Amino acid sequence: MIKILVSDPLSEEGLKILKEVKEFEVDVKTDLKPEELKGIIKDYDALLIRSATKANKEIINAAVKLKVIGRAGVGLDNVDLEAATQKGIIVMNTPGGNTISTAEHTVSMILSLSRNIPLASASTRKGEWKRSKFMGVELYAKVLGIIGFGRIGKEVAKRALSFGMRILAYDPFLSREVAEAEGIEVVELKELFGQADYITVHTPMTEETKHLISDEEFALMKEGVRIINCARGGIVDEVALVKAVKNGKVAGAALDVFEKEPVPPESDLLKLDNIIVTPHLGASTEEAQVNVAIEVAEIVRDALLGKGIRNAANYPCLEAEVCKMLDPYMALSEKLGSFSGQLIEGRFQELDISYSGGIAAYDLSPLTMALCKGLLLPILKENVNFINAVSLAKDRGIKIKEAKSSKEDEFVNLIQLAIKTDKEIRIISGTLSGNKQPRIVKIDEYYIELAPSQDMIYIENWDKRGLIGNLGTFLAEEGINIAAMSIGRDKPGGKAISVWNVDSRVSGELIQKIKKLENILTAKGIKL
Repeated sequence: MIKILVSDPLSEEGLKILKEVKEFEVDVKTDLKPEELKGIIKDYDALLIRSATKANKEIINAAVKLKVIGRAGVGLDNVDLEAATQKGIIVMNTPGGNTISTAEHTVSMILSLSRNIPLASASTRKGEWKRSKFMGVELYAKVLGIIGFGRIGKEVAKRALSFGMRILAYDPFLSREVAEAEGIEVVELKELFGQADYITVHTPMTEETKHLISDEEFALMKEGVRIINCARGGIVDEVALVKAVKNGKVAGAALDVFEKEPVPPESDLLKLDNIIVTPHLGASTEEAQVNVAIEVAEIVRDALLGKGIRNAANYPCLEAEVCKMLDPYMALSEKLGSFSGQLIEGRFQELDISYSGGIAAYDLSPLTMALCKGLLLPILKENVNFINAVSLAKDRGIKIKEAKSSKEDEFVNLIQLAIKTDKEIRIISGTLSGNKQPRIVKIDEYYIELAPSQDMIYIENWDKRGLIGNLGTFLAEEGINIAAMSIGRDKPGGKAISVWNVDSRVSGELIQKIKKLENILTAKGIKL
């Protein structure tokens, strides 16, 4: 008998799917304390959770039989993915379950802003009848700027097109051809800010997207623009938004998510009539709650019955010998993808992946999955996983080519990734060191010996005497400790590259300072 523990509330529709399988024994035990969960988890083959249960390393290590963790929802911050992967436990989530719900809430916010519905309703309830006070605007022929064109962004666009709106989209991974076939114009952020009458964000919350819309961005916008955020709190700088609303630059805003939740009663967001606020209701529909319950039940059921793995946030190898061989290459592939994606400029068009050496004898599809996951993860965050990464790339019009060769050239085993964007082509190659650790060994025409780390600085420069010492001194003065450095060059005195492994986060301000140093051609901060 396969035992399943449901430790957070799950709709009956989801539970029914599991209970109908004769091989399953389903226990629903909610509100367990961590020690209680730790005490019983050893008896179960699968664990279904929402956000309340914390499947941390201690809980996972106590799980003797556990094969699957299913999360009814998108975020996985309450699951220790690394610990689960090390124990061969598949972790799955339901990134698509609230797509329609969130898209519809976004459109509801747009309409409410346009017709002053909350204020008009409150006024009418007071016995007032002030029609002229609540003059609205039409959506027809207005420009909607969508930042982040994944599942939810696409659904918002479909609905906005039905109102006769013109749609501008910004997404680093969105193919211009794919978007234009659907009547969407792909633009850069500055152009979107300058043209849009309404701006809605649908990106994950990352270091890059934190305060993506702030004072500088508001200055680029039209007078009377309207802002909608049903994605993640913090993407819109709330202090800057309040200022922009007060000075009239922003005609109104609608927020479902906030930098701090619940919103503090003293927040200025609650004091301005033309800011609509809702308490994180994007996924709060009966249908969305049922959908995620059904989806998580189905993917857990199929995984336990050997019918396939979907929506896996990790991809542990299930055959011991193959796992032993491919595991270090999985890590290499993901790091290679992440490094390359942050290095290159432009909108992705094509990935050309070459595998050579002894690894070519294996099914290398997991490596391609890992590489695509690494490439997309910095932008898409929890919306991308090993299983859906290739599909998400193709959905955005990115062509993926694979080639294998058993021939050994300069390295016993080599993974080479050539990325083509609308601006450039770059080729990055990686292999494993003698102790099975990832190494990047070539960037374009430059040979290099780079051990990827969490924080790095990539630099292109002229090969001039004293540059390395001066740069090291500069970083020390900025409080940055250097862990390692790798150098490549084409010829003495010519162009060179260097990658600096550092012990702390690399800010955008620091990168701008480095770019201004003598003989520096360009610099980028890279985080794995």
